[in-house]
Amino acid sequence: MNTNTTETMLSDEIKRYLLPQTLNAAVRAGAAVMQIYEHRDDYDLSQYAGNFRSITAADRAAHDALKRALGQTRIPILSEDGREMHYEERRNWELFWLVDPLDGTREFINGNNEFTINIALMENNICVASVVYVPYLHKIYFANKGYGSYVREDVAPDAAANYTYEEIRQGARRLPLPTQRHDHPIVAISRSHNTPETYAHIDALRKRYPTLEVIEQGSSYKFCLLAEGAVDYYVRTTHTYEWDTAAGELILSETGGRLEALPDGAPFRYNKRDLQNPWFVCRAYNCAIE
Repeated sequence: MNTNTTETMLSDEIKRYLLPQTLNAAVRAGAAVMQIYEHRDDYDLSQYAGNFRSITAADRAAHDALKRALGQTRIPILSEDGREMHYEERRNWELFWLVDPLDGTREFINGNNEFTINIALMENNICVASVVYVPYLHKIYFANKGYGSYVREDVAPDAAANYTYEEIRQGARRLPLPTQRHDHPIVAISRSHNTPETYAHIDALRKRYPTLEVIEQGSSYKFCLLAEGAVDYYVRTTHTYEWDTAAGELILSETGGRLEALPDGAPFRYNKRDLQNPWFVCRAYNCAIE
């Protein structure tokens, strides 16, 4: 089955089992990343995909950590570091993990702390549960479809992380966080991947909202800031892939925010033959920009 549907086969009991598996996998991968981040100058970088993107030792270490942790579930994994997997092999998967072991590789290399681990559980090509971990900030975001989004702080990277379901929920706060609507719209753009179309979009917004404020931020953490209510709007006019957006999109949508493809506003589709996403915009739940 490969058609998009809002129906879910996963019971609450299964989700209760998979949430700790997902969160612990992300925290363990975060430990692998941070161990290298603190000594990143000692590691050589290799290039692939026509020099489109750097892959570091941290990508590989995080991928291995996720594979070990999530492999215990016997659910197949589609990872950025496994992008060569053929469509015919994955097209009929009813359940799979869609992961980015290190989102924000350029930010990692530049040492600005803005990188994440993304894990999305996909059922019939719909994200039904997800985790985004920000290891440097010790913050972890998670969502179950239909049950809301949450954030836990003070979750330090730990190669032996073994949180239980009760421990995860006990210290979590539901998103969005209590906040007043901003006096002026706050718009996020990528720190490293902008184009003339990005700035043209911002200029068009500024004509309607002269006090608009623009911030630069790397990785899928932008989705988390939208979900918190700290940012109102996010525009992306360069290439992204499905593993860049799936986990963050659910965390955002469970707060009442939304992601829309440009230029037609269509919802995103996942597990396509071509794993690239269209350009898109995101709006927070209380976004004043239309």
